Amino acid sequence: MLQVQDISAKYGDMQVLFGVSLAVAEGEIVALVGSNAAGKSTLIKTICGVVSPSGGCVRFCGQDISRLSPGQIVDLGLVLVPEGRRLFPFMTVEENLELGSFTPRGKARRRETLDEVYHLFPILKDRRGQQAGSLSGGEQQMCAIARGLMGRPKLLMLDEPSLGLAPIVVKEVFQVVRSLNQQGVTILLVELNVQHSLRLASRGYVLEHGRVALQGTGVELLEKPHLKKAYLGL
Repeated sequence: MLQVQDISAKYGDMQVLFGVSLAVAEGEIVALVGSNAAGKSTLIKTICGVVSPSGGCVRFCGQDISRLSPGQIVDLGLVLVPEGRRLFPFMTVEENLELGSFTPRGKARRRETLDEVYHLFPILKDRRGQQAGSLSGGEQQMCAIARGLMGRPKLLMLDEPSLGLAPIVVKEVFQVVRSLNQQGVTILLVELNVQHSLRLASRGYVLEHGRVALQGTGVELLEKPHLKKAYLGL
């Protein structure tokens, strides 16, 4: 479904990604893990069109999307839930959700999708008239995921969904990710939380200094001595 081939990217003269390649097949959860400043968010921004690659190619469902705008990419069914949630705090929960369906793909089934996300996240239905900024951290993350679902994604990219959340809420977020995948949503999960994400994912990639350092199944990667020492303190 998603093929990233030898992608390089830079900010001005500073190169951040160096020939990164990865793939996500339909129905998978693929984890992209690594430390801060490894290049994870830059790679995600390059995939979704916010950062233009300086080399390489991104293909989605067989189509080269490397030079498309973010709006065009979302309308193809590739949707990003950004790091830090990025809700509009003084708009209501429902107004934030409706913004997720701004493309023709989302607008065509807005009411139906809204009913679906309220079924998936009943707390958001209860809070639909409440300002998004007044929600708890976990509720805001659920709202951000629900807003992403309003775009009717074929592939949902989640950038650091556990960031800043209490451990019990992190567990709930990962349960939601698993549930979405079981319902047919393909997921690329970008996470600093190595253990949780690799236990959840069918496959994973470890990004270090802008390059893929390791790849394999989630179970295989968790047994790698380098990963244990560098990320798990074992």
